[in-house]
Amino acid sequence: MANDNKQTKQNNNREAGGLTAAERYKIPPQDMPEQAPEQRARNFEEVATGFTEEQARKEALRCLGCKNAPCVKGCPVRIRIKDFIAEIAQGNYKKSLEIIKENSLLPAVCGRVCPQENQCQEQCTVGIKFKDIAKSVSIGRLERFVADLDVDDKDTPKVGAPTDRKVAIIGSGPGGIVAAADTRRAGHDVTIFEAFHKPGGVMVYGIPEFRLPKSIVQKEIDTLTRMGVKIVPNFVVGKTSTIEQLLKEDGFDAVYIGVGAGLPKFMNIEGESFVGVYSANEYLTRANLMRAYKFGAGADTPIARSKKAAVIGGGNVAMDAARMAVRLGAEKVYLIYRRTEKEMPARVEEVHHAKQEGVEFHLLQNPKRIIGDENCRVKAIECLRYKLGEPDASGRQRPVAIAGSEFQIEVDCVIVAVGNIPNPLIQQTSPELKFNEEGCIIVDEKGRTSMEAVYAGGDIVTGAATVIQAMGQGRTAAQSINEYLQQKTKIRS
Repeated sequence: MANDNKQTKQNNNREAGGLTAAERYKIPPQDMPEQAPEQRARNFEEVATGFTEEQARKEALRCLGCKNAPCVKGCPVRIRIKDFIAEIAQGNYKKSLEIIKENSLLPAVCGRVCPQENQCQEQCTVGIKFKDIAKSVSIGRLERFVADLDVDDKDTPKVGAPTDRKVAIIGSGPGGIVAAADTRRAGHDVTIFEAFHKPGGVMVYGIPEFRLPKSIVQKEIDTLTRMGVKIVPNFVVGKTSTIEQLLKEDGFDAVYIGVGAGLPKFMNIEGESFVGVYSANEYLTRANLMRAYKFGAGADTPIARSKKAAVIGGGNVAMDAARMAVRLGAEKVYLIYRRTEKEMPARVEEVHHAKQEGVEFHLLQNPKRIIGDENCRVKAIECLRYKLGEPDASGRQRPVAIAGSEFQIEVDCVIVAVGNIPNPLIQQTSPELKFNEEGCIIVDEKGRTSMEAVYAGGDIVTGAATVIQAMGQGRTAAQSINEYLQQKTKIRS
């Protein structure tokens, strides 16, 4: 009887996808093709070049198609992962993408920059089987593969019959894009207000071209425009107009706040005001959005050339800044982090790429002061050595300074990447909104704030998070806005 049950299970597996679980386990993970380190360190083209069709179908065959789909639990927008992967295995790429787009409007973005290893792939049965997350099915890379095949730029989502309702979306990052699309689909008149001169939010100003090509983001912006969404650049809510003014004077019926958390933190140490000290936000914005990498007439804003740069921090932003410094011609780039590599919050892939490109890691070290010359320009950074103590609130071991361990590193540029907090402008100009101690807007499970008709999501609510988490919250808030406006219409009628 046991043998009969085993044979029945194998037959079911074969009927579902042609291979048994044991056969799928034997298929090796597919390596992502990428530019050689010495080549990519001197250009701004995308590092990873994407799976070939053969690789994608092989990788898709590694998926077990688990009945309970544990990977979906790790996905903030609940994509039907096993279903879209099964379509790739069969070569049905258009159908695969249709499944993804049921829940995600930005698959080409999420496939590149979302930390799948801490989300869907962390729950993958294959990775758990081998006790190695690197052997999980490469869900993100497969998502990118089918998204990159979507060359029909004219495929515009359907828009519902016009309503007499106006929705304001503050911020054009991932959450704002999703909220705009979903409210526009309901037929509302939607306007996005963006503080910068170009839409796209952190995807444009914060993430470098070599990780996320701007053409991909622009494609999504173009889709919104074709849907009839209006985009107003150079509009700072809280300064150009307040939220209250948008509602009471400009005729908007609902507002979604998705401005992120873009105010950089500093270390509050001696010398942070010297010339040559940047926040990672400023450094990356100058390079990404303002084309400072051109160093000449083609740049919208300059950026100083540096020979030796120090980047402080261990997250993805720190990796982006360090790798950008390499590409901007620095002869030496030091990444200084007060814990060990094991505690780094950056993606393993980004750490690996940074090392390949020549970034030198100075671990268990942290700046004590920045030293300047007679012209107040950075000439060195003084650091302390650290050891790890007891775990802190994050669960990571707390770094403890070793007294008397000071030493200096000669640098002419310091980039601070130790985190961000929400800009207080909206808080200062919106007394009806409630905020927590960290300056984040307080919302309920539907994205509703304490102010009627005002909703929020993304980093302004959660603090620093991921693109897909912001998308999930944008979708939740959009659904709430649509319900609110529908109810408002019924009351009026």
